[in-house]
Amino acid sequence: MTTTGPCNAPGVVDVVALGESMVTFLPSRPGRLADVPSFDRGIGGAESNVACALAAAGHTVRWVSRVGADGFGDHLVETIASYGVDVTSVRRDPARPTGVYFRTAGDRATDAHEVVYYRAGSAASAMSVANTDLTAVRAGRVLHLSGITAALSRDCLGLLRELTACRPGRPLISFDVNHRSGLWRDADGPRVLLELARAADLVFVGEDEAQEAWGVTGGPTAIRALLPEPTMLVVKQGARGATAFAGGCDGGAPSAPGRAHRLRPAPTPGAGEPTATFETAPMVQVSAAVGAGDAFAAGFLSATLRGLPVRDRLRHGHLMAAAALTAPGDLAVPPTRAHADRLAALDPDAWGTLRLGPGWTHTEDREGRAEEEVRTP
Repeated sequence: MTTTGPCNAPGVVDVVALGESMVTFLPSRPGRLADVPSFDRGIGGAESNVACALAAAGHTVRWVSRVGADGFGDHLVETIASYGVDVTSVRRDPARPTGVYFRTAGDRATDAHEVVYYRAGSAASAMSVANTDLTAVRAGRVLHLSGITAALSRDCLGLLRELTACRPGRPLISFDVNHRSGLWRDADGPRVLLELARAADLVFVGEDEAQEAWGVTGGPTAIRALLPEPTMLVVKQGARGATAFAGGCDGGAPSAPGRAHRLRPAPTPGAGEPTATFETAPMVQVSAAVGAGDAFAAGFLSATLRGLPVRDRLRHGHLMAAAALTAPGDLAVPPTRAHADRLAALDPDAWGTLRLGPGWTHTEDREGRAEEEVRTP
């Protein structure tokens, strides 16, 4: 099979995100897919969502993937590039289509929704070690991956195993577990996701998906016991908040020198310092519960790139997630860096009473104070 696309490796960027993005069709009104007369077109993809959010936050970002040589592929590449993301390493596949999916207006976190994917045999599912520009993929301070890619095909899984292998000079590997049981063709999915998570430096996983995939019921501490290797493990706990565990054990692997990075995912705790940090999430008036996990990862990664304390990394993750939750689609306008920094610096009482509603990322008055900060008495 032939492929088309640029092959010269671009320069080093802050973050490289590798994975499939699809064209998303959003209903023009609520109702069953059978009843919806028309749809609005958007884009969706865990890794490209992270890439777009980070680029909008001022970071240099590259998205690496494959799309079809079709109009939907054009739309994906052009839209993601419009966020400021480098798309020069995206390959076009003349033999396979770009993936698409349709969803209803209901909340994807409940049974009141329908999602229909047309991604089997997509261009992105053909990504492999042989047809991916590995030099461009590795030319980032951070390489962000997710378990979704591993589920697409055996070649995609082989690519993720190659990229997460411990080698000297490996970029910091950020891995979002993103367990999607419907994507896995066999029962090996949970085992594979655990393998990849243990090989990463910074891991994001939801408390609920850890229970679904691995049967872990003891909360964040039990998840950390299952995943002691990552230097930073972030357990997302829904509307309650998130817990970050710093200072992994590297598993005693002989190839651990591959974990020596110029960018550390977390400061090494000193004597008497806590290795676990919990931070509550602000209260959010939810418009659509889509894209929040990807936005959280982007906020946390942005703060990590800036070397902020773990508490602030969690807060920036929550703020990015709040931007996604208060917007109708997967991608949302993030708060400006100055705006987010002001909110992240709030004292515990003020942070604990923060309320965020639709449009909050746009509402700053002339003095730079966020108008959406409504505090209860």
